Amino acid sequence: MSDIIVNVEVEVNPTEDPEKVKHAVENIFGTLTFKVKPKTWGHLLTTKTCGTEGLTKLYNLLNRERILAAARKIFRSGMDEKSLVFYLNKQVAYVGHISFSQQTAESPLGPIKVKIRCDNPRKLIDWLAPRPSKRKSFSRSK
Repeated sequence: MSDIIVNVEVEVNPTEDPEKVKHAVENIFGTLTFKVKPKTWGHLLTTKTCGTEGLTKLYNLLNRERILAAARKIFRSGMDEKSLVFYLNKQVAYVGHISFSQQTAESPLGPIKVKIRCDNPRKLIDWLAPRPSKRKSFSRSK
């Protein structure tokens, strides 16, 4: 699973502090370098990480919060042949938790969009959110 590319993008509304939005993303994915793209209304923050190392924090949060079954369902619904897409609530991420969101209308400040490209999304889902029969201890470093 070494050919994994995680792209994250999140809109920063004019009323939001960009540093707080970055903090929300880093609570889920660890320390990252961001690009800021101006928009007509606010900015768009984008960042990228590679490999399972960039997903370790997400993995640990999913296990800690005991939402693996829900995560599997969300991941599978956003999966295609070579990628998976899901959305996270920005405000919940800011306080260090995970709450899945819809693309529009669910979160007033807009969601964090996560797109993971890989050769085998099913295998990645099985690693991120294993089925109950395959679960081990919740702290993995890889």
